[in-house]
Amino acid sequence: MSEGRKSLRASASQSFRDKIDIERHDELFIAGLHVRHVQAIDEDIKDTKVKEAQSVAFAAAVEQGKTDPLSKAAFVIYACAAAAFMCSCGNGYDGSLMTAINGMPPYQKRFNQGQLGVSTGIIFSIYTIGQMAGSLWAGPLCDRYGRRAGMFVGCVVIMLGSAIISSSMERGQFIGGRFILGMGIAVATIGAPTYTVEIAPPQWRGRLTSLYNTGWNGGAIPAAAITLGTSHMTSDWSWRIPLIIQALPATLVVLTVWFLPESPRWMYMHGQEKKAFDFLTKYHGNGNINNPIVQLEIEEFQSNIRLDGSDKRWWDFKALVKTRNVRWRALMVFLMGFFGQMSGNGLGYFNLSIYEALGFNTQMQFNMNLIGTCCNAAAAWYAVSLEDRMPRRKVLIWGTLGCSIMLALNAGFSALWAGYKVGNENLNVGRAGAAFFFLFGIVYAFTYTPLQSLYPAECLETTTRAKGISMKILVISCTSFINLFCTPIAYGKIGWKYILVFVFWDAFETVIWYFFCVETVGFTLEELDEIFASPNPVKASTRKKKVVIKETGNVLVVDK
Repeated sequence: MSEGRKSLRASASQSFRDKIDIERHDELFIAGLHVRHVQAIDEDIKDTKVKEAQSVAFAAAVEQGKTDPLSKAAFVIYACAAAAFMCSCGNGYDGSLMTAINGMPPYQKRFNQGQLGVSTGIIFSIYTIGQMAGSLWAGPLCDRYGRRAGMFVGCVVIMLGSAIISSSMERGQFIGGRFILGMGIAVATIGAPTYTVEIAPPQWRGRLTSLYNTGWNGGAIPAAAITLGTSHMTSDWSWRIPLIIQALPATLVVLTVWFLPESPRWMYMHGQEKKAFDFLTKYHGNGNINNPIVQLEIEEFQSNIRLDGSDKRWWDFKALVKTRNVRWRALMVFLMGFFGQMSGNGLGYFNLSIYEALGFNTQMQFNMNLIGTCCNAAAAWYAVSLEDRMPRRKVLIWGTLGCSIMLALNAGFSALWAGYKVGNENLNVGRAGAAFFFLFGIVYAFTYTPLQSLYPAECLETTTRAKGISMKILVISCTSFINLFCTPIAYGKIGWKYILVFVFWDAFETVIWYFFCVETVGFTLEELDEIFASPNPVKASTRKKKVVIKETGNVLVVDK
């Protein structure tokens, strides 16, 4: 490293330390803004708006340095987010698709396949085995060749898997195709959120990154609609057509991703500093390098992003566990990956069977599958609109508790329904059971669907982000395998009683989130390093400061 570069990084590091230690300074400059501490709101600022913020630097930079949402550069950012969104569509499409075709007579006849049982568990769960395999090499791929490369390779593999399963004549070919499909999904869904969180302006990070995972709904809704339309067909085309269409989102990504800019953080890590800063200036600062947002990001890139990190060594995963800081980060990633799949959402693969058990006929089962998917999507997209200001910690605590309550009510009404003799059922009981299962899906979608991609990507440090997301996908895949293999067996044998497992588990998750969940809203990605390095990250992340941002650009921190 040249002497000039060392000096620049040393200067930036000191600036960043000053910013982090802001509570111990009376006056300093952050990203070109004058920050001063005051003991109280005096006469000259009493009419100025006072806001609470976790990070003074972030709040000041965002207030003074806007990013034009209607500029040409902003629409390029939207295109980047759209490409990532398409990567997630394949995953959601598969969940809704398999739920539907599993109930189609031509599919059952072709593969000698029943609705519930061991064979169904194998066909469903082999997809997650493929995800496990893909997660092992996707992180190093994204670190070595770029985030776009991860999305491109993953989508090519998805197209291959779709071709194999849609042309299947025997169960073995179908199972093999689902393994390949799952592997491609894993690679694409590791590259995509990593890319999105790194290209987004900090004040848009929550909405753009959480939007990515709602691609699950973006795939699930068309799948539910398409299978509803083909469910009346009596030939193999009833399930082949939906499987062919599954390759469409991946095809769009393959055709467009290389026309989009690479992640500025990836470029900086690989010695392309000028390109990285040009990206920040063009896409985050309206072409102005002196924009406070750009200045803040440049300072933090120079002081926080290591140029010799573990991303340069594909085999090195020690950076995820070697210090207390990174172990806290890894814990958050693990909890989101594990809890996100163990909160009862695995039941969604068997919507038709659950509705059938509550007395609904085949047509209503398909109708309700589509309606439920649309309601879940609406809840998730509403949550996305709030993610740049909505506390992650409160949402996870109260949302998980809500999931437990909704499933408990569903189990209660399902138990009542199961106790009726045939012909003496109270239809309102069945409707109530279905309603609370609907509400569970809505609460889950609002709570977990946006945060499953956003929260781990925020918690991870830049040089470990791709490998950390790989770890999350591995955790998700292992948990999903258990869910998808065991659920059709358990639900087929004990029915509604299986739902009670998730009632108690979600209550347990609520307690864990309360004691361990670290807040990430209101900080830049690099600022979170100080939060996770503190003695009590949960307490540090929820501490707020009163800030006055004047029109002159001066920033006043009101000390208690």
